[in-house]
Amino acid sequence: MSDAPRVLAIVPARGGSKGLPGKNIRPLLGKPLIGWSLDAARASRYITDVAVSSDDPEILSVAQGLGAHMSLTRPPELARDESSSMDVVLQVLDVLPAYDWVVLLQPTSPLRTGADIDAALERCWTTGAPACVSVSPAAESPWWMFGIDVSGRLASFLPPAQRPTRRQDLPELYSLNGAVYAARVDWLRQSRSFLAEETVAVVMPTARAVDIDTLEDFQQAEYLLNQRGTVLPP
Repeated sequence: MSDAPRVLAIVPARGGSKGLPGKNIRPLLGKPLIGWSLDAARASRYITDVAVSSDDPEILSVAQGLGAHMSLTRPPELARDESSSMDVVLQVLDVLPAYDWVVLLQPTSPLRTGADIDAALERCWTTGAPACVSVSPAAESPWWMFGIDVSGRLASFLPPAQRPTRRQDLPELYSLNGAVYAARVDWLRQSRSFLAEETVAVVMPTARAVDIDTLEDFQQAEYLLNQRGTVLPP
């Protein structure tokens, strides 16, 4: 359709990971980690183009070999430890301004699918919301979390009088899983965040919500992908 929104997917892949060196191009079941996000973007029914942003020439070379033709060298000031993903997104949108919507796909979420991306965009379009983020059921409830004071005694994080006594009575809570961030471009330029009062959520199952930061996370992703019966092309 000629009036269909133009949607840009951005895959940010900075070099120099400390938790798991080289993780963005580390082979996961025979495919560089970044390739799983590129494949998910290509599987989306709505994404128009995909751009990879990186400060690392090797990552850009690998991404290009995987078919990422829009590979952008990230400015040095956006490749520091303190640089934010939002600054990277806005810089890419300055370079590539002809899009109505943007989707941020972190390469550390390899189990996210094209259907997950589409669900986030559809949630925006059906509700009229300017942004949507993916969440998963929270693994632990803050109602049963505590701090420890200077004398070693437990200090309840939330009001103890309101704490449910049974697990089945706990309120249903969700946490950001980092897999999909979608927003209307003009709104994002003003808000400078995917998270605002207008933001809606799309729920992803925990089995697709792995966010890789450590070797243990990587191994968990390998296990879950094997359990899913992933078949790589020859």
